[in-house]
Amino acid sequence: MIEKIKHEKYKILKRNIIEDSDFTKETMFILICAMIIASIGLNTNSVAVIIGAMLISPLMSPIQSIGLGLSNGNLKRVYMSLFRLGIFILISVISSTFYFLVSPINEATPQILARTSPTLWDVLIAIFGGIAGVIGKTEEDGGNVVPGVAIATALMPPLCVVGFGIAHGNPKIFLGSGYLFIINVFFIMIATLVGLKVYSGNLLLL
Repeated sequence: MIEKIKHEKYKILKRNIIEDSDFTKETMFILICAMIIASIGLNTNSVAVIIGAMLISPLMSPIQSIGLGLSNGNLKRVYMSLFRLGIFILISVISSTFYFLVSPINEATPQILARTSPTLWDVLIAIFGGIAGVIGKTEEDGGNVVPGVAIATALMPPLCVVGFGIAHGNPKIFLGSGYLFIINVFFIMIATLVGLKVYSGNLLLL
């Protein structure tokens, strides 16, 4: 009975990840809008605006898709997901850099500076956020978990800060926020990989 439930959860999890990783022009426009909104929030030091942008960001989907590809040895999915993530990153950085180039506010706000010095806490947030994201996607609608994960793991703000660093020629900000984004991506992907292995019953094959 337990194995049957796990198998059903795995099928739902896999289906949800595949469906969310669809690459459409609408997704691209949503990403651009989310990046501009997040950049405005960082620029004006508004936590509420930043959270709103994170809720509509599609950045999580290609990362989880990479974990899915690694979990079942589907290298084509891994490569395609890496390509999509690369496109998402490029669009995000270009959008945020353009915004900060034209913005009349030039100083680094506390919300910007908070994304330039990764700590152990950021690693733990990425790990447990990734785990929660996997569990949430075992439900048909994801419940309240998936939006919460989007906020907690904070993939978008570091990329916006990368744009700020480029726009203002500040390598310290650029490298610090880029490193934070890489940490989040890596540990969310690992958490997704392990979660898929657990639900598929193949954890020992890691």
